[in-house]
Amino acid sequence: MPRRNELEHKALDVISNNGTDGVLQSELWRELDATSREGSRIALKLETKGLILREKELFEGRWTYRLFPKRKPASLSSIIDSPCLMCTNDARCGAWSPISPNDCPRLTMWILGVEEEENEIAESSGET
Repeated sequence: MPRRNELEHKALDVISNNGTDGVLQSELWRELDATSREGSRIALKLETKGLILREKELFEGRWTYRLFPKRKPASLSSIIDSPCLMCTNDARCGAWSPISPNDCPRLTMWILGVEEEENEIAESSGET
């Protein structure tokens, strides 16, 4: 029988890997081969630690919780169009070098563009 701490790590991995759809609490316990009691305690502990978000949901006529990670795993798509990836000054660029990301106009424009896209998405989904 795995220790509770090991189950917490496995549970967090499963929740994090389900992306924005989250995972139903009952599905998680089946995947972990844990009892519903163990599963509920693990979910509460992860929520208390600030690692997941639990949202009550009516699923197939029964109340349950959908679990979402508070931290989203990093994806390559988030940086794929960064100007730094193809920059000719990459080898000479550094925080305290004459060429620095601190005052790079291409990087600044890219960051502002990403922020603007996120704001537009938030506005269209009513999150603002």
